[in-house]
Amino acid sequence: MKYSFKNDYSEGVHPRILEALSSSNLEQQDGYCDDKYSLEAKVHIRKKIQNSNAEVFFLSGGTQANLIVIASMLRPFESVIAATTGHICIHETGAIEATGHKVNTIYSNNGKLEASDIQRVVDEHKNEPPHMVQPRLVYISNSTEIGTIYQKHELEALSAVCKANNLYLYMDGARLGSALTAATNDISLPELSALLDAFYIGGTKNGGLIGEAIVINNPVFIADFPYHLKQRGALLGKGRIFGIQFREFFKDSLYFELADHANKMAQKLTDGIKEAGYSFLTDSPTNQIFPIFPIQIIEELGKNYEFYVWKKLDDNSSAIRLVTSWATNEEAVDGFIGDLSLCL
Repeated sequence: MKYSFKNDYSEGVHPRILEALSSSNLEQQDGYCDDKYSLEAKVHIRKKIQNSNAEVFFLSGGTQANLIVIASMLRPFESVIAATTGHICIHETGAIEATGHKVNTIYSNNGKLEASDIQRVVDEHKNEPPHMVQPRLVYISNSTEIGTIYQKHELEALSAVCKANNLYLYMDGARLGSALTAATNDISLPELSALLDAFYIGGTKNGGLIGEAIVINNPVFIADFPYHLKQRGALLGKGRIFGIQFREFFKDSLYFELADHANKMAQKLTDGIKEAGYSFLTDSPTNQIFPIFPIQIIEELGKNYEFYVWKKLDDNSSAIRLVTSWATNEEAVDGFIGDLSLCL
């Protein structure tokens, strides 16, 4: 059987979370995230971000989170700014556009937006009111779709340009754990949270069974957000499933420990691939890496491992994506490096 490096949600759920779900199985709890586990999880998350005034909402997946947060913050004629590599631009089947909101895309070869990018889009859309959409929200991901992360000064600059132009700043945190535990990261969770109007903490891709935690810092959106959740089918009756998981994640450091393991396995792959003489499409310190191999070697590695061919570079070579997870087996990493050496 092939070992999969296709994604970070191939395995089911971390054993500690599975045990917590099982041990509480026959308890009777209130629904719709009013159960004791969800309420405790929210307390833990507020402590981690050091903001007692933030509100936390749980739902099932990242696309659902992005769709509902963005649609809830925008008026019909307002748009969202995103990098061309952003998840909402490529891998969400036009979910944002389906809510009636235009996505203003910005090309970025590293997956990140810069303050000057934002200002340019805002200025371009001031020219012909009321004939153009009005940008109102900036969408970023950390880590990005190509494994890069934002440094503190970059996020501070984005926050400043958003405030100067009355824009909201929202972060997709599907792999936030990986970003925050990356060796080159220089921003803490509380510092990051303070710069954002809203973001979500990814559970699905970091050892959870299912679920993400939306954190809303801007009080303007808190009161009405439950109505958006319900209207769009995201208010789960058995919300305890989310609460139990995020309680386990954040009652101690489990969330970060799992992400750290994924990063270390990716770094070991990176080191081995570099030692074999190969380069990378991006400089990623997180659990997604993009080595560039000749087609023949990709075909050979594909006999024992599953991965995505990410980008064709020429007739002879392509970049592949390798993703490690909280459960990645170190022996499998060693096996991949060993098999690569045999291809030389």
